[in-house]
Amino acid sequence: MEDVNRVAVCMHKVFSPDKINFGAYGDTMHHLHFHLVPKYKDGYEWGGVFAMNPHEKELTEAEYQEMIEKIKANL
Repeated sequence: MEDVNRVAVCMHKVFSPDKINFGAYGDTMHHLHFHLVPKYKDGYEWGGVFAMNPHEKELTEAEYQEMIEKIKANL
């Protein structure tokens, strides 16, 4: 849980969300894993669960790389 909290703190720094949805899963796999999803008031799916793969926005490779570097810098 310390690692999950560390990632949540990082996500707040990088994405400045209004909240983060936490999902813990393990029912169909042989391991427990978490999904942490930044959410924004009046944004996509505010007040509901998150879609696993909504295809609402796809980033360019450069945009993904920039996001990765910001996350690494804040972990």
